[in-house]
Formats: sequence, C-alpha cells, structure tokens
Amino acid sequence: MPPSLTVDLPQMPSPGMGGGAPAGMMLNDLPLRGVTVLAVEDSRFASEALRLMCRRLGARLRRAESLQAAASHLKLYRPDVVIVDLGLPDGRGEALIAEMVARRPRVVVLGMSGDASGRAGAMAAGADGFVDKPVESFAAFHALLKRHLPHHADQMTLAGEAALVPDGLALRDDLAYAAALLDAGDRLDDGTLDADGCAYVAGFVRGVAHLAHDTALAEAAGEVRLDHLRALLRDRLDRPDLAFGAGKADVTG
Repeated sequence: MPPSLTVDLPQMPSPGMGGGAPAGMMLNDLPLRGVTVLAVEDSRFASEALRLMCRRLGARLRRAESLQAAASHLKLYRPDVVIVDLGLPDGRGEALIAEMVARRPRVVVLGMSGDASGRAGAMAAGADGFVDKPVESFAAFHALLKRHLPHHADQMTLAGEAALVPDGLALRDDLAYAAALLDAGDRLDDGTLDADGCAYVAGFVRGVAHLAHDTALAEAAGEVRLDHLRALLRDRLDRPDLAFGAGKADVTG
C-alpha cells in the first residue's frame, strides 16, 4: 500500500460572500454580512462603486439597470435594501421609491443621484435616506446603512479606509452608452434629441462624470450643451489614458 499523502486545501470562502472577504479583513470585520442590496442603477461605473462598497462591508449587491428590470427582479427576490437612482432610462426613480415604500414587508429604500437637488424629490416620495454621487466613502456609506439596519454590527475593526477605484472598463462602457444615445436616440424633426432624451443623457453623464472626477464633462452635461458633450465623449473614448486611467485626477480637456 502506498504511503498516505496529506494535502492542505485552501480555505473556501463562506457562502454568500461573493468570493470571500476583501484582502486583510476577517469575517467579523464585515458589519453588513448577510444583507442583500438591490441597486437600481443604469451606470455600470456607479454600480461597480456600490459593489466595492458592499463587498467591503459584507453585503451582497444585485443590480437592475432600469425600472422594468427592477420589477422583474422584485418578483423573485426581496432585498434588505433598495438603492434607486433617480434618472433611469425608462422613467423616474421616485415612482419606484413610492412603490417600494408602500410594499409589505417594508424594506429600506434609499434614493441616489449625482444632483443634490434630487434629495428633496426622493424624500418626498418616501425614501428613508439619500446617497449622493460620487459614492466614495466606505465609512459614510456604512453609516447610512447602519442607521436603517440597527441589528447589524455597528463598527468596522479594520483601521483606515482604502481608496475606492471602480473598474475603468465600466466607465468606458458608460461613456460609450451615452455617446450612442446622443448619436441614435429618439429625435425631433430637426435631428435633435427631445426634451426627455436630453434630460436623461445629461443626467446620466453628469453622474458618471462626478464619480470619475471629470470636471469638464460634468460641466458640459450640467449645461446640456449636447454638441460639446458629444465632442467630449468622443475625446474620452479616443483617449483612454485620460478617461480611464487617471483615478481621481480632473480631466479638463
């Protein structure tokens, strides 16, 4: 009989952890372990930021990119927290907030926008709180959720706060999506976007630009200067070193 062989297998992640705890963290450092968050968010870049936040805190994130996708998701799952972006491709997030607030059993509902003026509308619709874009502080995000999930651990034992660096490919996808909307969206007889289309594209780009710290792009979106906005989007897509590798550095070109 051959001699016995002992093999040390790597430790497997705990179920529901989405790949295990982030490097340097123990399970007791995950105050929102077991919490499921549904992000109703059309931006992949913003969704990636939320995913990193949730993973760091131990929560699981699911994403729906539209009101229709959220409705389909909610037929199958009941999340603990729903974060609703106010500007969505098929309608306003305030309508979903009001619907979620009326549902029983009640879940935590948060509005989210890169436009601070959206807070009033989200709260009027019944939201429990509001998430300002860009979403960058683990501590602030945890504090907001902790306020509405008091039965979870109230502190993190990991010292310091690592920098949040969302996926650059997600940013590229968002900017390409916005450029495509400008080039092929619903148009009036003169070839321009209608008012709703303008508002949606501008709001979408403004939120992405804030998270990417792209000052010029945010300003163009805020002023709804579509020709200038189209030119800047093309510039970013043609110059990936500026659009996707600068981290928090402002882009001014």
